[in-house]
Amino acid sequence: MSSTWQVGSRTFTSRLIVGSGKYPNFSVMREALEASGAEMVTVAIRRVDLSDRSEKGFWAFFDQKKHTILPNTAGCYDVKSAVTTARLAREVTGSDLIKVEVIGDEKTLFPDNEGLLEACKILLKDGFTVLPYCIDDPVICKKLEEMGCHAVMPLAAPIGSGLGIRNPYNLRIILEQCSVPVIVDAGVGTASDAAVAMELGASAVLMQTAIAGADDPVKMARAMRLGVEAGRLAYEAGRIPMKLYATASSPLTGVVGS
Repeated sequence: MSSTWQVGSRTFTSRLIVGSGKYPNFSVMREALEASGAEMVTVAIRRVDLSDRSEKGFWAFFDQKKHTILPNTAGCYDVKSAVTTARLAREVTGSDLIKVEVIGDEKTLFPDNEGLLEACKILLKDGFTVLPYCIDDPVICKKLEEMGCHAVMPLAAPIGSGLGIRNPYNLRIILEQCSVPVIVDAGVGTASDAAVAMELGASAVLMQTAIAGADDPVKMARAMRLGVEAGRLAYEAGRIPMKLYATASSPLTGVVGS
C-alpha cells in the first residue's frame, strides 16, 4: 500500500480490516487473514471464547505479531451491555481499542444513534480508543468526531447484506467534513465494492461476511486486498473528470504533417 494511516496512537499500512467470525473453522480463518494482508482484525467478544488458550481455541490460530486485535461489542442492544462488553474486552485482550456497536433494530441491525453517542461518551472517559459503527449520516459522524472518537465507521449497507455502497453521496459528505479516519463498515459484497469505497477517499474498509461467507474465503480475502489497494491507488492518482461528450484520446498537436 502506498501510504500509512493512523488510528489513535497506532499506525497501519494495510487499509483492509477484516472480521474473525463466520468462517467454517479457525484454520480457514487463519488462511484468510493471511491472504487479506490485514493488520487489524475485529473480534466479537460476546461470540468468541477468548479465555480458551488450548490448541483448538481462537488464540492458537491468531498471530498477535501480525495482527492488531480490534474487539467489538457486536450483539449489544443497549448502552449498559456495550460498555460492559468493552470493559471485558480490555481486560481479556489488554487492548484499549474498541469498535462500539449499539444495535437499535433486530431486523435491520441498524445502530441506535442515541445509545451509540452515550456509550462512546462513557468509553472515551474510560480511556478507550473508540471506533463507533454508525449509520451513513453526516450529522451523527460529525457529533462522534466532536465528542473525541478516534474514527467513524459508517455503514455501506446493512450488516451482511452484500449490497455494496448504497449511498456514495452521504459518504462523500462524511469524508469531506471529518478529519478523523473514515472506515467504511458493513454491507460490502465483493472486491469492486471495496474499490469504490477507497476511490471515494475512505481511510479503510472493514468487512467480515463478504469474505467468510464466500465459497472460497481465502480467494475472496485476496480479492478484497487487491480491490482495496487498487481503489486507494486510484484515489491517490486522481481520476479524470467525467464529461458528457467525447474527448480525443490522441493529441491534436505535434502530429507529423499537421
